[in-house]
Amino acid sequence: MADLQEASITLPSEPASVTAARRHVCAVLVDWGLRPDSPAVDSVRLIVSELATNAVLHTSGLSPNFTVEVRLERSEELRVGVTDSHPRRPQPLPPTTRQDNGRGMVIVRHLTCESGGRVEVTPTADGGKTVWIMIPWAVPVP
Repeated sequence: MADLQEASITLPSEPASVTAARRHVCAVLVDWGLRPDSPAVDSVRLIVSELATNAVLHTSGLSPNFTVEVRLERSEELRVGVTDSHPRRPQPLPPTTRQDNGRGMVIVRHLTCESGGRVEVTPTADGGKTVWIMIPWAVPVP
């Protein structure tokens, strides 16, 4: 496997794009050797769904599209990032807040930590941000 494998997709900031983002990332992970029914694919599917939903719902029309990047570095670390052009960083609600929304980043952080990874938010050159998750890559040995 190469030292760095990358894939990305840019989608319009509309609800139907969340499904397209999930499908794209899952297809990439399977192409890179994960089984479609593996727990890792399920976790990343949910993480991408939450991050893409945030990019669609919380950018207040300031981001007409968003980009999902998938990187596998030295067959050791999987990085998935969702970039939008809105400058506001995601704000998880405290657990005591009773709302039907606002739990996306809590879910993302939990699943990422459960997988032995971490979450980072980095600014982009155009004033937006990328929310990255980094998790160890573990393709089962046949």
